[in-house]
Amino acid sequence: MSNGMTILDVRDRIAMARSVTVLTGAGISADSGVPTFRGPEGLWKNFRPEELASPEAFARDPKLVWEWYNWRRELVATKHPNAAHETLVELEQRIEHFWLITQNVDGLHALAGSQRLSEIHGNIWKVRCTQCNRISSNRDLPLVYPPTCTDCSGLLRPHIVWFGESLDQEDLNRSYQALRTCDILLIIGTSGVVYPAASFAPVAKDGGALVVELNLDPTPNSSLVDVSFQGRAKDLVPLLRQVT
Repeated sequence: MSNGMTILDVRDRIAMARSVTVLTGAGISADSGVPTFRGPEGLWKNFRPEELASPEAFARDPKLVWEWYNWRRELVATKHPNAAHETLVELEQRIEHFWLITQNVDGLHALAGSQRLSEIHGNIWKVRCTQCNRISSNRDLPLVYPPTCTDCSGLLRPHIVWFGESLDQEDLNRSYQALRTCDILLIIGTSGVVYPAASFAPVAKDGGALVVELNLDPTPNSSLVDVSFQGRAKDLVPLLRQVT
């Protein structure tokens, strides 16, 4: 859906907005070369992500799960934020009320400098103790197994929301508050059809926001949003930057 608006029209609307919320997904990271880890290309030693990213898999064989995450961490460590990540940092610095919600776990938004940020699926560079629940950063490469908590010596797990687990309620509350009160919602590099992201566009629209989709291909949301643009995030998102 185009609504007759061009991407430069959206840029101008952003320049006047007091509140902007952004949702990002795999598409923005793909432009940095981060694999999706889904589908045939996501197979690792004949395991699918669904077979490894679960509490049951970790309870059954924590070493195997950590080997997979160590492999992923080593891949992600070679990647860098792209122009789309950098543009969102600029928008954050200029817009009074800005919040970034990402489904990505690669940490590239934080690496680029984003601070007003909810990583609703977790972060591959954070670990959580299975005993005391302490969350901490860990960028060890390779990760020495078994990784243990410096406080209680409990086994550490990736600070990732696995299949069958609930998202952090505080993150969700903060995200919904940003969605309900924003003037503009940008949906970048994600189909936005998996809960809770599937509810984000309707919540923002109900609050009167302009909802803009930027994605490589049309999505099920394309007919529901106010305006949709197709292309790579690294090419489209910088067009939202004000020329000074």
